[in-house]
Amino acid sequence: MTVNTTTAAPRIAAQELSLRYGDTPIVDHLSVHLPAQRITTIVGANGCGKSTLLRGVARLLKPSSGTVTLDGTDIATVPAAELATRLGMLPQQPLAPEGITVADLVGRGRHPHQRWFRQWSEEDEAAVASALEATGVQDLAHRSVDELSGGQRQRVWIALALAQGTETMLLDEPTTFLDLAHQVEVLDLLRELNQERGRTIVLVLHDLNLACRYADHLIAMRSGQIVAAGTPEEVITPQAVSEVFGLDCEVIEDPLSGTPLVLPRPKDTHPHRG
Repeated sequence: MTVNTTTAAPRIAAQELSLRYGDTPIVDHLSVHLPAQRITTIVGANGCGKSTLLRGVARLLKPSSGTVTLDGTDIATVPAAELATRLGMLPQQPLAPEGITVADLVGRGRHPHQRWFRQWSEEDEAAVASALEATGVQDLAHRSVDELSGGQRQRVWIALALAQGTETMLLDEPTTFLDLAHQVEVLDLLRELNQERGRTIVLVLHDLNLACRYADHLIAMRSGQIVAAGTPEEVITPQAVSEVFGLDCEVIEDPLSGTPLVLPRPKDTHPHRG
């Protein structure tokens, strides 16, 4: 396993974490840390446990054993209302109520801050306005979410997570079903939120090259275990890609970003055109 050399203190840490669905183990005695104020990407083949790990970290799935801590506190002991103000989770393919407007959906991010003695306030209004502006969807505020493109919709969901006001955002495959331009748009937005607002961001991605380009910290998983964790340069090697994905490749330096660029080796099954 690659040794993690990240110097940032962990915002989230899991110790000997095991997660299962029914009697089926998915993550088995896994230990990992997710550094504060960094972008961490989790990569691996389908079914390796990436999304399950994220759900366990978000307390959406109860561990069969082990612990998850947030800033040193076991999240199992944190009241749900408090946890929702500290940790935000954007699942795969979230569903919006039919006909809801962008502003109303983003406003739902303020629900964890509501109490019977504290209703909607100017602070809530400002948080929603700031989230809409930060994600570039303020001009869409009164439009129905149903009418939006895939890229616009993803920005709105990120605005909801931002309005929630959490220091840590967990996103499960936020670029799924988006074309390349919209994928880059969403990832650029997340990087801005990290760099300008100090958000800790953890996301599951399928595209290795985009994961390398945007990650400060990268985690590679296989069969419910961590194969390697560290910087993209430390983790993404031809050997690691072969071990995690079963893919024969070359890894070179991306000429634009300087990050690892994975080039799959073509199978020479067709004659060269000449």
